[in-house]
Amino acid sequence: MSEHSANPSATPGRSRAVKAVIPAAGLATRFLPATKAVPKELLPVVDRPVLQYIVEEATQAGITDVLLITGRGKTSMVDHFDRRPDLEERLAKKPDLLAAVKRTEELAAIYTCRQPEQLGLGHAVGFAESHVGDAPFAVLLGDEFVKPSEPLLPAMLELQARTGGVVLAFFEVDPAETSRYGIASVEPAESEYADVAEVVKVTGMVEKPSPEDAPSNLAVLGRYVLPGRIFDAIRRTQPGSGGEIQLTDAMELLRTEGVPVHAIVYRGTRYDTGMPLGYLQTVVQIASEREDLGAEFRKWLAEFVNNGDETVTDAVLNGLRDASGGANT
Repeated sequence: MSEHSANPSATPGRSRAVKAVIPAAGLATRFLPATKAVPKELLPVVDRPVLQYIVEEATQAGITDVLLITGRGKTSMVDHFDRRPDLEERLAKKPDLLAAVKRTEELAAIYTCRQPEQLGLGHAVGFAESHVGDAPFAVLLGDEFVKPSEPLLPAMLELQARTGGVVLAFFEVDPAETSRYGIASVEPAESEYADVAEVVKVTGMVEKPSPEDAPSNLAVLGRYVLPGRIFDAIRRTQPGSGGEIQLTDAMELLRTEGVPVHAIVYRGTRYDTGMPLGYLQTVVQIASEREDLGAEFRKWLAEFVNNGDETVTDAVLNGLRDASGGANT
């Protein structure tokens, strides 16, 4: 069992999160003009869109109720998880393809609501209140996911069920790269949580600090497990960075009011598709590891890079892992 996949043992009187929210209303300007008509979340990583990997990450952790926060022109995200009887009929004699199509319909119950204006991550999460209510819930950002064999979310759900507070996820970055990320200040967590994973207690967060000002090299990964009281905090949060309502500010408000904030330091494989370079790195890495494609693709890649010099290809792939952020990525 992975160190990030603890068994559920919620503190009596506290419930374990069973719903997930995926904010996905952004314009994805870094990917224009492709994202003018196709949501960034549906860009394919080999033969599955990014969004499907994220929903699969949630269902692997036992969450089968997923709310998509969408925007204009993004209804196709919901369509991806809907039934296609006409397509299924055409695939009746292709069982493998039929199973792949039907899998998208059976992953989870998919719900949606519209964020009419993109006014920050906190603003987006606030639209989930009527769906989530007072219960804890997970937030999964729509442009990164982790390797299924190295799960993160189960341990986060376990930890939140014990603390009742905010649970974040961090990954280590090179100290010279802190100005690209939200960076946390931390202290050792209570010993009672040592059996869950590598847990730290969060004492503050700084957005994109210079290396000399960074309190650590722990960067925020796009996974959160939040208590229901976050919605009241969002309502009381004033616009911050970029004139937007930031989820970080709402979480910090709760922390100053005594709500515990902890984080799991994730040392598994993280895929970041938020920018073109990271997206391409993700496609190459996953294609290289596929049983049905990997051997032939790696051979072609070696030839493409240096006329068949596989040592150069290994160096290229290692560089891709390093550049996409975090250890073992």
